[in-house]
Amino acid sequence: MRIAVLGATGRVGRLVVEQALDRGHEVVALVRRPQQYAQPARGGVEVRRADVTNPQSFPELGDVDVLVSALGISKGDGPGTLLAGARLLAGLPVRTLWLGALGSGSSTGAGGAIYQSVMKMFVGRELAEKGAADAIVLAGGATVFHAPDLWVGEVSTARRNVPLAQYPKPLLPPHASRATVAALILDEAERPTAGAGILVPVASA
Repeated sequence: MRIAVLGATGRVGRLVVEQALDRGHEVVALVRRPQQYAQPARGGVEVRRADVTNPQSFPELGDVDVLVSALGISKGDGPGTLLAGARLLAGLPVRTLWLGALGSGSSTGAGGAIYQSVMKMFVGRELAEKGAADAIVLAGGATVFHAPDLWVGEVSTARRNVPLAQYPKPLLPPHASRATVAALILDEAERPTAGAGILVPVASA
């Protein structure tokens, strides 16, 4: 499979690239500054310049099977980056997997009261933009991952993707390792969930 990764230099995006290579997939890294992109140790990644705020210069992706967006709001980005990315990707004729956040948009409150309070405290006004961006890509047919609080750690062997409608509200604030979320995104790329809509990455059984 040929997988394009938008946000390939981010903390989740880098792991998606590395794990995709480990699984034997071809990878296209979509980054703002190709000249600064550091190839993973094994190399072999095709790099294309891609800036969602400049859609006229966004590269053609007709040769990829799946587009994974690990796009985030970087330090120095103004409001609207996620919305620009969502509008651009929603119009592309390629299967898209979009990384969002549990506690935004349709999943507000799904992580429990404590988790939602923490999200409001640390994510704040970005929650509204995340929810709006999710709605755009969902309308365009994307599968959206509402990831919980992300930590450093190994890939969970008990990982699974749970449709939002079936996600049981936890008693304690949920979390998962970034490596586990990257693995679950690739699991979905390889074995699509029919009518997935929004999926919640879960690290334990």
